[in-house]
Amino acid sequence: MAGVRWPPEDSDLNPPRPAAATAAAAAAEQMISDDDRSVAADSWSIKSEYGSTLDDEQRHADAVDMLSGCNFPAASDYSSDKDGPDSNEVEASLLGLQSYWDASYAEDLANFHEHGQAGEIWFGIEVMDTVATWTKTLCANISQPHKSEGSSNSGPDPDSISKDLSSWGVLDIGTGNGLLLQELAKQGYYICFLFTLHNFKCCYTNAYKALGFSDLTGTDYSEGAIVLAQKIATRNGFPNINFMVDDVLETKLNRKFHLVMDKGTFDAIGLHPDGRMKRLMYWESVSNLVASGGILVITSCNSTKDELLQEVENFNHKMLDIQDLDQDQEGSDENVVFQYLDHVRTYPTILFGGIEGSRVCTVAFQRL
Repeated sequence: MAGVRWPPEDSDLNPPRPAAATAAAAAAEQMISDDDRSVAADSWSIKSEYGSTLDDEQRHADAVDMLSGCNFPAASDYSSDKDGPDSNEVEASLLGLQSYWDASYAEDLANFHEHGQAGEIWFGIEVMDTVATWTKTLCANISQPHKSEGSSNSGPDPDSISKDLSSWGVLDIGTGNGLLLQELAKQGYYICFLFTLHNFKCCYTNAYKALGFSDLTGTDYSEGAIVLAQKIATRNGFPNINFMVDDVLETKLNRKFHLVMDKGTFDAIGLHPDGRMKRLMYWESVSNLVASGGILVITSCNSTKDELLQEVENFNHKMLDIQDLDQDQEGSDENVVFQYLDHVRTYPTILFGGIEGSRVCTVAFQRL
């Protein structure tokens, strides 16, 4: 995505607008801070190598119209019982609205039909590749029984991993164009180079062996995203990936998955005008989608690892409060919903104000 650019204040560039529309647009602009615009622009700038078919002025007009037509409610009573502000809360943005994503994927679908482009990659292709490879390794390690002292140190047996991970149900929520699932499917194969001597030349053939994930499902609340994902998957040779329209906050799925992936969806939910409530709805829904012992992997650019850990801790406490527990059971680990498992440590870091961090984080939690 390209960032929203707010136009210069030259009156010649903007025709007069009705007073009501001007007031609504001003209120919409005031709602979004300079930091929020910067975050949105940065996020959009790293999302893809593909250009937009809309110019910046048109994007501005669309953004103002969309925001001025929104009814931004106050924080819901359901969202929290705290009087103070939520430290993890970010200001609302049009990236939190379904209407934005419907329009975005309609554009991507048109580009696919016209140019064959797969569309934009949230966080970029390098992050997507890292997430897929790291997640596959994490799941393979979990699926392998601990070795005894006398066992070989040659590494996990590929046949054993294939058998274990092929039974894992994998769900990608907010799948978008579905490219992350394709990467997980690609991670399910390895290449053997068989060298032979033919006419004094060294030749090789590729041998593929199924290794890993095969039960893959992608959901998105935007129908355009699902249509695009299906077309790209079919073109790229992944017709067995299942895609379906579904809103994770009001999911209709009636099964649980061993692995649930989220690359940017939690970020978008947090940018909704009622983001605090939506985030709680997210955790409740996801907790019902991850099987016991299963894994939730979240990749975010709006939350740090520590902030995601705090989100999970808050949700665990809230679920404990809801339950009618005996006094001697309060605080018991047996009632915790998610616990921290691991995080990606290979993303480039930056130092700002004496604090080291990275522009993106990937954290894994285990469902207890």
